[in-house]
Amino acid sequence: MLKRAFVAPDPGRHRLRHATRAVLGIGLAVIVCGLAGHSLAGAITGGLAALLALFTVTDPTVRGQAVTTALLPVAGLPVLALAAGLHDLPVARDLAFLAVMGVGVYARRWGPRGHSLGVFAFMAFFITQFLHTLPGQLPELYSAVLLSLLVSSVVRFGLWCYERTQPAAAVLAPVAGRGLARATTRQAVQATAGGALALLAGQFLSGDRWYWAVGATWWVFVNTTSRGETLVRGFRRVLGTLAGIPIGLAVIAPLHGAAVPSAVLVALGVFGIFYTAAVSYTWMMFSVTVLAGTLYGLLGVLDPALLALRLVETGVGALGAMVAVLLVLPVTTHATTDAWIQRALRCVHACTAEAAARLAGSATADPAPRVAELEALLGRVRLSLAPLVHPLSPFRARKARAGQVLALLDVCVREVRGLASVAADPEASHDARLAAACWRVEASVEALTAPVRRRPGAAAASAGVLPPVGVAEPALAHLHSLERALAELAAPLHSSPRAPLIGA
Repeated sequence: MLKRAFVAPDPGRHRLRHATRAVLGIGLAVIVCGLAGHSLAGAITGGLAALLALFTVTDPTVRGQAVTTALLPVAGLPVLALAAGLHDLPVARDLAFLAVMGVGVYARRWGPRGHSLGVFAFMAFFITQFLHTLPGQLPELYSAVLLSLLVSSVVRFGLWCYERTQPAAAVLAPVAGRGLARATTRQAVQATAGGALALLAGQFLSGDRWYWAVGATWWVFVNTTSRGETLVRGFRRVLGTLAGIPIGLAVIAPLHGAAVPSAVLVALGVFGIFYTAAVSYTWMMFSVTVLAGTLYGLLGVLDPALLALRLVETGVGALGAMVAVLLVLPVTTHATTDAWIQRALRCVHACTAEAAARLAGSATADPAPRVAELEALLGRVRLSLAPLVHPLSPFRARKARAGQVLALLDVCVREVRGLASVAADPEASHDARLAAACWRVEASVEALTAPVRRRPGAAAASAGVLPPVGVAEPALAHLHSLERALAELAAPLHSSPRAPLIGA
């Protein structure tokens, strides 16, 4: 697991750049808040605002990212005021917190922007509980949020805007349907129900730190679409928190809030969150636990009892989410995973068509954005299949099939990426055989995504006999390897209904 988090492939060093820029942007935001005379509470609020802006804003274009970032205060500042105003009204505060939670999840229906604004609004309510914010502190916190968003935006869109030179892809779940048939509506109901359970249990455990449980429920629901994904994510959240507790006991607590070493630990925690988020939720939660523990150390309240309480509250929150997805309008893993796989396969065809058009001499064809979209879709397939490939999964046959699907989709992504690289070479020339190979890829994708399932060997038969390819023909080599992977996908995807690959 450690190897997967820190030694996992990082094409283009994207994760490294993302994490390094986050440390720079958040660090500068906190420094500027300090120079502006803000208190520790103000600096923490500003730092969180910068972190959320850099972490959650994932629009596919730089312009879209800038617009979403500019809208964050519109979603967050009124919620800050609401939460602070309800500080001495526990019942109204709790109901408002659950309402913000439900609306925040429902906002995902509007795509990446709705998702970002929903997260920012929820965390604005959360931070007021963390800092016990009173109405009199609002002017300072408003200033800190606006200043931090400005500084982090200067870093993201000015000093280090590497997205201008590469495609960005943000892939969220489809939002088709009406009412409770819409996934975002069902999840909003689930999150609110799970949050209510977590809130009640959290307050039973602690009158001061109950919000940890609600926060755990919220983050378990983020970026999940089925009950299987939510169950695995809840387990990993507790595991990551448990792994981070010893660091709090052995390293953070003895510092007693010393400024310089605490700042180093905060930077390491931020780096870990951004660097590991895409490959390991467990290690991301480890980093979050280190960061939270350091902040409590700076506030002078960290002790072993507090760390133990955080673990228990996290477990309660994760349990609330799990109960909600199992009992309240459950969304099956089968339906979700099948939809993601089909979207990925259609994207394979689109990537191939763009690359072939580019090789044929089209000046407007560009496979790079499609490749970025395909990689994002593969990440969603991995997340959706996580319940089946988890080491503790009891379904051995399904686990083997799910592993085979992931391995073959990995091959597809690798070959499509290689094909796009060849197409980008100005020396590459058109070969008449490309059209035939692309047609066979299209036929394979249609066979795999057809509404009526065919026999396991059908897609392989439609692909035909693959001709040999020489090493001097890289484009055809990538296309033929892609054909083979698609043909082999037929067996696990079109298995007998008695032994389905995916299901919940």
